Amino acid sequence: MPFKSVLSLTKIVIINMAKSKETFNKKEKEKLKQKKRQDKQQKKEDRQANARDGKNINDMMAYVDENGNLVSTPPDPKKRVEINVEDIELGARKHEPEEEGEKIRNGVVTKFNDQKGYGFIKDTQTQESVFVHINALHDRIQEHDKVTFEVENTFKGKNAVNVKKA
Repeated sequence: MPFKSVLSLTKIVIINMAKSKETFNKKEKEKLKQKKRQDKQQKKEDRQANARDGKNINDMMAYVDENGNLVSTPPDPKKRVEINVEDIELGARKHEPEEEGEKIRNGVVTKFNDQKGYGFIKDTQTQESVFVHINALHDRIQEHDKVTFEVENTFKGKNAVNVKKA
């Protein structure tokens, strides 16, 4: 019988030794995890406490003044301007077709390169520069020549067509 008690004591010692697998590093990691949980809980409680005592909706409002700057004061109702909804344009302007009488225009050739085959004509009425290609010419032109032409809108802009010396 004393032999059995020694055997049972040995089992207890072996079982106790098997349970102590927690190393120092594991204990430290567990402490860090616990500390992070506590910090997170503390931050959550602080946020909730400050939210109740925080700013109301009027303190968080921002206004735009007449110059487009953000300000904290509401705008003066006396300076209010009514805007017609139809006057607001989003995107590119709508194309307004030109009148039939304005199709033929007068202008002066500002630049023209025979070798490259293109140049520019300055419209005498609108003072805008219009691109011209050698294929759109009826007569041979040079710089500073007075010409008549028609304008054709393309995806790249305005082009002069049916160009003739005036």
